[in-house]
Amino acid sequence: MIRKRPASVERFTDLKTLYAEAIATPEFQTVFGDPMPLSIIEPGDEPGEHDMPEPIAAQAECGGIVAAIFDLFTGTRLEPFAPEIAWGIVNSFHFAAGKIERREDAIAQELGDLARRPDLSEVYSNELEEKQLACRSLAEQRDAIECMRDYAAEMYRALSGWPWSPAKGSRASSVSIASQIAVQDFLRERQLVARERHLPQGPIVIFSGPAQWENWQPVWDRLDQIKARLPHMTLVTTGQRKGADAIAAAWAARPGNGVPLVAYGLYGAGKKVAFNRNRKLVELKPVEALLCEGSGLQANLYQLLRKASVPIHAFRKGEAEIPAGALRRPGAVQSLACAA
Repeated sequence: MIRKRPASVERFTDLKTLYAEAIATPEFQTVFGDPMPLSIIEPGDEPGEHDMPEPIAAQAECGGIVAAIFDLFTGTRLEPFAPEIAWGIVNSFHFAAGKIERREDAIAQELGDLARRPDLSEVYSNELEEKQLACRSLAEQRDAIECMRDYAAEMYRALSGWPWSPAKGSRASSVSIASQIAVQDFLRERQLVARERHLPQGPIVIFSGPAQWENWQPVWDRLDQIKARLPHMTLVTTGQRKGADAIAAAWAARPGNGVPLVAYGLYGAGKKVAFNRNRKLVELKPVEALLCEGSGLQANLYQLLRKASVPIHAFRKGEAEIPAGALRRPGAVQSLACAA
């Protein structure tokens, strides 16, 4: 971790600025700084006044765990493995948050069952209050773990150069700005509208490109331009962990960007899976699309998007953006299908 040299205090008014730099970010203050008066740590425990870790300590230690791996391995023969181990550290927070969420959902279901068969007895009232407190306690614990996961993920991105994403499932936190959402969750919640933190609300922009792609700057510039027009956009990629999709994911994960990212990977088996995925991408009714020259999948997606009258920004490998007029000429679609 890069640590700044403490600034000197030249006048009394500097203390306010220095104090602001020393305290935790608003996300950690929200989750760790104002805990519930009573909470239940483990199932079956009696309610008690249990403290939360201090916000600044939670933030510092969480980031320090990830940074320590890079500090230890950098410049040694173990350096190539630092991102893999750091990824696992972030994933451990994600795994723990998932376990807590499943317990929380189970108790919430029990609460619903109790509410549907009311009872005027004292035993019923006590059970209802205890389960409600247990559910709220789990939600508080999950928020804390997710907050640490998101901060550790940001530290991973800063040190490795690539955004962290889970091996499976969704990453969506009520206390973080960016979210990465697995497509199965996205489609299910888009239909049910059951949990708002898993449901991107903004206009959809489709992104697709090959697994081998290095020219990131033009892509980022064009995404910046699109976001300037669509500040509440949701970016949907084809879910590859490297190449063009990883470049787009890194753009969405930049601090302050606040762009939800839907990783629309391949699900199922068979030769038609990828082409069915392209069709489903178009069914999301995107308002714009950005394609990088790659395989026949990009050419097929281009054809479907154009048929749906979706504005397309296209880039050739190693070159500038393809002019809009060129995309309308015969053979333009084939140019997108050049091997990566």
